[in-house]
Amino acid sequence: MKKILLTGSSGFLGSVVLKELSKKNIVYFISRKKIPNSKVKKNTKQIYYKDYSQLDLKLKKIKIDIVIHCATHYAKKHDKYDIEKFSDSNLIFGNILLENLKKMSVKTFINFSTVWENYNGINDNFYNLYSVYKRNFSNLILYYKRLNSKINFFNLFLSDTFGEFDKRPKIINILKTNYKGNKVSKIISSKLFINLINVIDIINAIDIILRNNIKPGDYNLINPKDISVHELVKKFNSKNKKKLKIKWLSKKIIKDKIFKKKILRNWIPKNSNINNIIDAIRR
Repeated sequence: MKKILLTGSSGFLGSVVLKELSKKNIVYFISRKKIPNSKVKKNTKQIYYKDYSQLDLKLKKIKIDIVIHCATHYAKKHDKYDIEKFSDSNLIFGNILLENLKKMSVKTFINFSTVWENYNGINDNFYNLYSVYKRNFSNLILYYKRLNSKINFFNLFLSDTFGEFDKRPKIINILKTNYKGNKVSKIISSKLFINLINVIDIINAIDIILRNNIKPGDYNLINPKDISVHELVKKFNSKNKKKLKIKWLSKKIIKDKIFKKKILRNWIPKNSNINNIIDAIRR
């Protein structure tokens, strides 16, 4: 069994990574909130810390094969209170990990970033402040990659995600909540396109990296096909007696281009088509 160090286990993506990878591996998860031993699941170990000095000391004492860095502070539109959180979660915390990779004997480091670093397909065209901090962390990875040439660094770029147990107030959950409550959903445009990946397909991508001889580097984990929200609603309503109620606010075309990066060899997002999204709304 491989030893994996995971960050962000309390978030949507990280919680699924913890659940799935602990089936065949030992997963150490870092947490600022102490969890009683009785609630720590099989094949998982908690690394609880109060401050970064304590975390640094604890990381020096363990040996790890793989680090999977899911932790992040996200805000689509920031306010002044987000700035410190961006610095803490998206830079300083990750820097502590990178500084200890060699001491932990890490062989592989997997980081998750965002396609918003290159908004609308343009290199270094940052969509928001969150994407700037994600790029800054990518630059930190480049620095530590030079210091640790024997470690395989993977930077995986995501568009947007969905899946079971996702509670975030994003478009799929908004449609789902209003559908169950028989309410009208207001959608910005009848010509809105979205790019979604099921979290299970992300788990499959991690599995491919861990099981195969994949060349380290930057990879996009995106849906090869953008999905029209109008077509999604139309198809959903054709399959269900109870209908989605939509108020379209405009007819403006909203479709972001995604900056081209490599795609993982043999990775196909089989769980991210329009029917999977319909099932997620109906579930």
